[in-house]
Amino acid sequence: MISGIKSRASFPPVENALSEPNGLLAVGGDLSPQRLLEAYSRGIFPWFNEDDPILWWSPDPRMVLFPNELKISRSLRKTLKKDHYQIHTDSSFAQVMHACAAPRKGQAGTWIHPQMVSAYTTLHEKGLAHSVETWMDGVLVGGLYGVSLGKIFFGESMFSLVPDASKIALVHLVKQLQCWEYGLIDCQVKTSHLASLGAREISRVEFGQKLNTLIIGSQPGSKWNFDRVLIE
Repeated sequence: MISGIKSRASFPPVENALSEPNGLLAVGGDLSPQRLLEAYSRGIFPWFNEDDPILWWSPDPRMVLFPNELKISRSLRKTLKKDHYQIHTDSSFAQVMHACAAPRKGQAGTWIHPQMVSAYTTLHEKGLAHSVETWMDGVLVGGLYGVSLGKIFFGESMFSLVPDASKIALVHLVKQLQCWEYGLIDCQVKTSHLASLGAREISRVEFGQKLNTLIIGSQPGSKWNFDRVLIE
């Protein structure tokens, strides 16, 4: 049975999440910064259609990317060494979210609706949500966004308007997170796209253990500003 969340109630234990649909934990509540930060710190994220109530998820297993396990294919490495693109961070957060929300082949709608854009833009203004962007000739052609707490980056979505544009952004993010000694990138659920870059599944229990270790001592956020990383 799924728990309903009242305005000030906390989330139920993640062990209560359903196995079918995988990870559905609770319904209701709000998307306030306080609620979202509580959710992420416990390995929970919102995912719901615009006309539905807010649904909260904690799937098992969990798709993650350990920064030191990043895989870069030979063809992608060649692309990364070219100088035809620029990497910006936090310069067009809302634009990245709207691009991620654009209709995709085989999808009837999107879960990145105005309520979600508003909620994550608020986190961005607090320095807790970030975008990494691939630009070409002054045009945003790919990127990603997510939430950063402690030494974990919680990836939310990515997009590409030209081949490899989102992968370019992800590689630069991972390389920078390696320098900042981040321990984990949360990818939520398995996709072949992320698996090709080295992401893999771990149990919910192991994921929770990583959260407890890596979020301790989390500091107030700030905007990101890192240069294009040298890819060897």
